[in-house]
Amino acid sequence: MGKVIGIDLGTTNSCVTIVDGTNAKGEPEVTVIPNAEGARTTPSIVAFTAKGERLVGQVAKRQATTNPENTVHAVKRLMGQKVDLPEVQKQTASVSYEIVPHTNGDAWVKVQDRLMSPPEISSMILLQMKEIAETYLGEKIEEAIVTVPAYFDDAQRQATKDAGAIAGLTIKRILNEPTAAALAYGLDKRQAEKIAVYDLGGGTFDISVLEIAGGVFNVKATGGDTHLGGEDFDVRLIDKLADEFKKVHGVDLRKDRMSLQRLREAAEKAKHELSSSLQTEINIPFIATGPTGPLHLERALKRSELEILTKDLIQRTIDACQAVMKEAGLSQRDIDQVVLVGGMTRMPAVQKAVRVLFGKDPNKGVNPDEVVAVGAAIQGAALTGQIDEVLLLDVTPLSIGVETGGGVFTRLIPRSTTVPTEKSEVFTTSMDNQPFVPIHVLQGEREMAGDNRSLARFELTGIPPAPRGVPKIKVSFRVDANGILSVQATDLGTNRSQSVSVTPASGLSQAEVDSLVREGEQFKEADELRRELAELKNQAETLIYTTEQALEAYADLLPPEKVDGVRDGVATLKVMLESGADLASIRDCYASLENATYEIAEAMYGGENDKGAAS
Repeated sequence: MGKVIGIDLGTTNSCVTIVDGTNAKGEPEVTVIPNAEGARTTPSIVAFTAKGERLVGQVAKRQATTNPENTVHAVKRLMGQKVDLPEVQKQTASVSYEIVPHTNGDAWVKVQDRLMSPPEISSMILLQMKEIAETYLGEKIEEAIVTVPAYFDDAQRQATKDAGAIAGLTIKRILNEPTAAALAYGLDKRQAEKIAVYDLGGGTFDISVLEIAGGVFNVKATGGDTHLGGEDFDVRLIDKLADEFKKVHGVDLRKDRMSLQRLREAAEKAKHELSSSLQTEINIPFIATGPTGPLHLERALKRSELEILTKDLIQRTIDACQAVMKEAGLSQRDIDQVVLVGGMTRMPAVQKAVRVLFGKDPNKGVNPDEVVAVGAAIQGAALTGQIDEVLLLDVTPLSIGVETGGGVFTRLIPRSTTVPTEKSEVFTTSMDNQPFVPIHVLQGEREMAGDNRSLARFELTGIPPAPRGVPKIKVSFRVDANGILSVQATDLGTNRSQSVSVTPASGLSQAEVDSLVREGEQFKEADELRRELAELKNQAETLIYTTEQALEAYADLLPPEKVDGVRDGVATLKVMLESGADLASIRDCYASLENATYEIAEAMYGGENDKGAAS
């Protein structure tokens, strides 16, 4: 069995890990795999250049200021989301790229002249993680454990699974981020403990309460907000600075994509600096142009200002924690450890709020940026038998049910039910000779169906003619270990399995996923050709330089016609590089010139030998 990597597919940064073996105590040795720049995390950013190149990670982040409308970040927040949601509308107003509705109402991204789904963009980040691991390990990787926020619903989990398929990865398990963090924290804890995992990342917030004992990780309750994270803290700061600038200069920096991107980068940098200092300077020269010429943004920002701006965001996390504690039937005194996960937990105000809520200092024994990916790798090693199996008893984040008469939401699987789980319900017809039974499956906590998230509409077809109320169709709802829902129907009268026609309420169809997989393979071939061409061009430029240097020094050692031939070869190769010739043509010309340079070397060394012999 091949190696299984762990991937934390983050909103701001992503991380990839692998279990290399075990130590003397039998505990897993996890390696956080560095990328090409040597960093242990990679920005979750994808960019598309005017030349058609696709950039992922740090190289995409570096060019964001000059190419803001084609640089996509925080796409995780759009996974499985409808474009008309208030949270998505808020994100649309705060990013420099374009978010547009797909035909089914999903939020998609428009880059250049192409529409792309969030799973497609996410697959490019997953592919980058895959390639980082393959470069490090020197072998092909086909399987991974990918983490998601615990509060992701079925559509968001399906979208994540689609992203993995497009990237050429088989996702062995979709693991909740707080559970992964607990796995990394608690694997060596043999005594029973109740822990709270407070996970505030770049785009999402999760809180989970778990009980750990003897290798069993039992999630008691989970909650959170998939639209609350560091991005929201950045937006508060961006709006504050933009409003002040507009009041003074009459220019709204949010209306210009390049100015907005520069403001975003400055706000993020200031937020990071205020975690370790009480004040920082924001200085953005030439950010806009006014009637009198260039305008600059210069401002001193205090930590207290940021805390006041974001006080309500922090309070939202505390409210979610209190709700989860109540659902788990525990008080703050029952919690033995609080584990902080996510880069935003470095903010002093966040740490203080957590300390006040739980009455104890949070545990800082884990790296908040890497702990989720570490837990994913451990789960992968357990599934492959590399380490002893660990038992994860995770729960459903939201209730799952169906729409019944009058538009009421009837719960079949309540929230916080341990997964995997299965629930069956018997349905029937409401009219004589009805050939099918429509079922609307939803997820949420509201009492009316219209207020909850639509997952899918099922039509149970092939029902034989009968009076209403007579057919008995048992529909089984099953939530697997990944938290993904599946449905099976059986006619109790004939004991035969009935066909179920599933129409997803959102997301990519299997045909669309397959098409993107094929496109990704073609793109990979094009990427390899482009990289090969770039490397050949570098080699060609070096060969031109060294040949010209050799001609200056040793041309008198060669017959004139040979010198002219070499110079013609140099000129031809230069023209090819400047005109953008194809790979094969450049390679042939390069080989021809390289052979010609050998004659210079032979003449040079032959001449030196003759001189040495004469002396």
